[in-house]
Amino acid sequence: MSDNGMMEKEEIFSKVLRAGRRTYFFDVRATRADDYYLTITESKKFTNDDGSFFYKKHKIYLYKEDFEGFNEILQEMTDFIVSEKGEEVISERHQKDFKKEYDNKPSENGEGTPAEKFTNVSFDDI
Repeated sequence: MSDNGMMEKEEIFSKVLRAGRRTYFFDVRATRADDYYLTITESKKFTNDDGSFFYKKHKIYLYKEDFEGFNEILQEMTDFIVSEKGEEVISERHQKDFKKEYDNKPSENGEGTPAEKFTNVSFDDI
């Protein structure tokens, strides 16, 4: 039980889409009146400086009365993206030889790379 006294609803039907560091969970759940709704959760894996990891999650709830409009807009938006940019992934991160532009370049003020500028931060100064 959570703090508000409500238990997490049991999934009726679930699917998972793994996409690199992101995982999408599609879960059909039941309302108190025993009607169904959909939750879509994006879970993204992040790594701490010490090598441990954690997940950030974002969830939306989609109810039956919104399905038609949601589907129409989702289809329109995905069709637009594919027609404008094709299906090939063109993100820099997906290129085999990708390097961040600032990896080895000094900053504009000549004080080293952006990463170097933040390594000597003293929290006593804050």
